[in-house]
Amino acid sequence: MATVRADQPRDASPRPESVEDLFEALESPLLRYALRLVPDADTAEDVVQESFMRLHTHFAEVREPRGWLYQTTHNLALNHQRKTARITLLDVARDRSGGSFDPSNDPPDPQPHPDEQTARREGIGLVRSGLKSLDARARQVVELKFHEDLSYKEISARTGLTVGHVGYILHHALKSLAAELERAGFVP
Repeated sequence: MATVRADQPRDASPRPESVEDLFEALESPLLRYALRLVPDADTAEDVVQESFMRLHTHFAEVREPRGWLYQTTHNLALNHQRKTARITLLDVARDRSGGSFDPSNDPPDPQPHPDEQTARREGIGLVRSGLKSLDARARQVVELKFHEDLSYKEISARTGLTVGHVGYILHHALKSLAAELERAGFVP
């Protein structure tokens, strides 16, 4: 049975003394929770680690660290799901009838159909044109993300923007590019 100090209200649970205490107590439960929200253990570990890093940064301000950790883990897992669900490759292999490529069949001809080549070049041209229409900062963020494959944190370090601002700029830039592709008939 837990002891309650005289100066502590009966119904309040004692606040852990450090982030390390919380890490020891909650790392495994948070990993199990994150695994229900993301597809693999590596991603779950990254999400939980990021949650603890954020807690470490804001520990003095957080009144209920256990609930805060679960909420942060939940939010980071959802952000990961959103991020991975939105990225779609444009060059998905298709067979001549327009259906999806089936790896159990013979491999497709390595040369795409001339119509597909033309459509791909037009799509690439539209994306390049769309990139030129973005302001310099948005263009830089898109290029760092997709040409150099940097994380939001790495882009933030390179540009001096906050991680949240990097996400905001990238979101709006991609939304603008997608709208342009949709107007041209390249995105359903």
